[in-house]
Amino acid sequence: MDVCLRSEQQPAHLQEGPSPPDSQIEVDEEALHTDGSSGPPGDSNKIEPSLQSLLKFVPANYASYTQEYYLFAGKKIVIQESIESYGAVVWPGATALCQYLEEHTEELNLQDAKILEIGAGPGLVSIVASILGAQVTATDMPDVLGNLQYNLLKNTLGRTAHLPEVKELVWGESLEQNFPKSTFYYDYVLASDVVYHHYFLDKLLATMVYLCQPGTVLLWANKFRFSTDYEFLDKFKQVFDTTLLAEFPESSIKLFKGMLKWD
Repeated sequence: MDVCLRSEQQPAHLQEGPSPPDSQIEVDEEALHTDGSSGPPGDSNKIEPSLQSLLKFVPANYASYTQEYYLFAGKKIVIQESIESYGAVVWPGATALCQYLEEHTEELNLQDAKILEIGAGPGLVSIVASILGAQVTATDMPDVLGNLQYNLLKNTLGRTAHLPEVKELVWGESLEQNFPKSTFYYDYVLASDVVYHHYFLDKLLATMVYLCQPGTVLLWANKFRFSTDYEFLDKFKQVFDTTLLAEFPESSIKLFKGMLKWD
């Protein structure tokens, strides 16, 4: 079950102040070697590339950051957020999707599964998927990648079998160049609250279609707010065999499974 613990609810020994946007994450040397993918102690050749893949971006210089606390898969997850950007806040669909992943880990066979998250934002879903054993690529627009990277590294280093990767993904742009189908295959594509009142819904759908190959499962959780959300769902159903997996009436969130239709 998903739990979000606001900062003021934490006992004193769990309080953490917001990190400055250019902060460096302190790395526990021993923790580096608890991650099976990092190799035995002293194997810096394997550790270094993994870390470098997560150290490409600098967090945006927002005026204020807060830290929110979540409990999933038996782990406390600390997310650095800022209300100054839609992409730096955890939205309700993300916690619903995390709850589903947690409760259906074995059924979904997440261990070592290859997962790409669209619109990862501050990274909660990607972090939970990584903790549950998946090989995760977290994607979003360039301006939020620094904060995404920070949260992923803070919560997965030394705690997961696979360090997640961060990649830029602008919906509908340079897809074949950045994610060639001959190289990239995903067991799951995850998306939460990516549909709201914006002008890129057609590009979002085209990106979803592109990233899904035969066998890929798309899990999409969304809070339905506007008529445009339902219009997108109608278009989604035209190209994906769609199943409603869960519904949360109190929060207007629906969780769908999509499998791309093939002629």
